[in-house]
Amino acid sequence: MKNKTTIRARYSETDQMGVIYHANYFNWFEIGRTSFFRNLGYDYKKLENEGVLLPVIDVGCKYIVSAKYDDEIIIETYIEKLKGVKIKYKYNIIRKRDNLLLAEGYTLHAFVNKDLKPINFKKKYNELWNKLNEAIEKEKK
Repeated sequence: MKNKTTIRARYSETDQMGVIYHANYFNWFEIGRTSFFRNLGYDYKKLENEGVLLPVIDVGCKYIVSAKYDDEIIIETYIEKLKGVKIKYKYNIIRKRDNLLLAEGYTLHAFVNKDLKPINFKKKYNELWNKLNEAIEKEKK
């Protein structure tokens, strides 16, 4: 299951050359991830209130073509892997007007409690774990 979120590149996200500053792609990944979770009928705030945190433990981005101010951007988000205490999201950043792939990236997260100790998310949130697995299966088809 690919979740698609559309945003517009803001002027404050650009560098001196009028190009979206590279670190802002990671903010866009977060927007996509949050939207993905909401579309599953859940949200990060609810998880955090229940004592579950998802810190980023690894991140990467391959820049292909520069995004620029006022571009409409599609953030495609999907889960690549869900295993043990980790979940890996993949992202495609696409310019809407010509469907051009601008960047691709990933974030790897751990399921931890408020003391930053790993938790058995599958056991504690079996229904949500199954939804996440279903999303992976839909993406493979």
